[in-house]
Amino acid sequence: MAMNTSVVLPLLCSIIFIFVAQQATAQSTACVDDKGNYTLNSIYHDNLNRLLSTLPSSKNDNGYGFYHLSYGKSPDQVYAIGLCRGDTKPDVCRSCLNDSTYVLPERCPNRKEAVLWYDFCMLRYSPRSLFGVVETRPNVIYHNTENVPSDIVEEYFHVVGSLLDNLKSRAAAGGSLRKFATANATAPRFRTIYGLVQCTPELSQVDCNNCLDDAFGYIPGCCDGKIGGQLLGPSCKFRYEEYLFYNSTTAPEVLPPSLP
Repeated sequence: MAMNTSVVLPLLCSIIFIFVAQQATAQSTACVDDKGNYTLNSIYHDNLNRLLSTLPSSKNDNGYGFYHLSYGKSPDQVYAIGLCRGDTKPDVCRSCLNDSTYVLPERCPNRKEAVLWYDFCMLRYSPRSLFGVVETRPNVIYHNTENVPSDIVEEYFHVVGSLLDNLKSRAAAGGSLRKFATANATAPRFRTIYGLVQCTPELSQVDCNNCLDDAFGYIPGCCDGKIGGQLLGPSCKFRYEEYLFYNSTTAPEVLPPSLP
């Protein structure tokens, strides 16, 4: 199935895209219309170029793959956030963000606000401050094409829900440097489900919880009955699969088969 990675978002409207999980490593882009456009060689354009050229630097990293930077003065000030998946090594993180700084302006030419998601990192820029602001849209959803056996669907998604709720609590309590958690749990017929959740770390515990609750709300419509799914949002994300898709050495926790 072909994937259109450039997304145009009309005013006060978000669009959600559903793709199969095998395409999750490709980039997905949201170009935001209602924050305005810039012209080539304008002050905003120059500020954006300067900001993107300096963002993926170790001096802008909080030590856990979170980058936050602004450049210029109002009304042409540009703000950016870069976030790497919590299990990503620093060199892979910076390489992913560096690639994003070239790809995103090409995918969203002249847009003042845009978001790009890779499997290992996310990049956002905007003419407004993004730091500490909870946003659930635009978002992108993927799901696996394989279905859970029909006779265990209810039990299976009880385990998925309990796993993700547990991870949400752990990630939200992670402090201001990193809000990230992974673990696995056993589903019926000895199936193993691996889960991952993450929020941008500057969010409060309450905001991270609320963001992930909103994200989980999409599961019945997009991923219910599927053995894998994920949502990528500006402030938080989740993923579950029946295969190990993250670096298990970062958080090798195994949750009990019967979750509360």
